[in-house]
Amino acid sequence: MEINREVSNEKLEKYFQITGEALKMAKSAEKDKSRIKEAEDFLDMASRYYSDAKHFKDKGDFVLAFAALNYAHGWLDSGARIELFKVKDSRLFTVDD
Repeated sequence: MEINREVSNEKLEKYFQITGEALKMAKSAEKDKSRIKEAEDFLDMASRYYSDAKHFKDKGDFVLAFAALNYAHGWLDSGARIELFKVKDSRLFTVDD
């Protein structure tokens, strides 16, 4: 088994695309009306980490960019799992279709 010790530009672009798509879907998804504030907080955190990832990539720090993308997607996935936003795409989130 090959062990990866660095983040390639191709891998980073793949995860920017996936996380960007998930962020867009979560923002436009129906929200749990009784927990709007929490949904907005999760989306804000995901957006901030996504923005941080862009900043790190622009500075050439692919490792920190990749880490920030994973945090962003973690916020999105957590919000989906606890149904703060109603998404049904198991390709982007750990939810049932």
